[in-house]
Amino acid sequence: MNTTDPIADYLTRLRNAIRARHKRLDVPASNLKRELSRILLEEKFISGYTDIPDKKQGLLRITLRSSDGVNAITGLKRISRPGLRVYVPARELPRVLNGLGIAIVSTSMGVMTEKSCAHKKVGGEVLCQVW
Repeated sequence: MNTTDPIADYLTRLRNAIRARHKRLDVPASNLKRELSRILLEEKFISGYTDIPDKKQGLLRITLRSSDGVNAITGLKRISRPGLRVYVPARELPRVLNGLGIAIVSTSMGVMTEKSCAHKKVGGEVLCQVW
């Protein structure tokens, strides 16, 4: 399936799985989606992810984190999109819900949270916000 915005597709699949109360979901794999999943795992929004090889690009199996039926992720928002890219310098990085959520930023040093960007004093493209 050819999609013009694979990050939005990833976030939509994640959002739909959360709303349907699924325990896990499969998404087509890519390096950027692996990095997004790694950050979500480090920030404890998901329980884990694994690569599932197939004859094409492979799949990422993401295990969602929930306790008592309440998911760790309550909201996802795509910020920079193909029609309107959003770049910010290090001093203008967004705060999500006064620090309760995270913004994921693609920088020249790799994909990282806004807190890591502020610590390293590097800006970049704001991909999405998670809370």
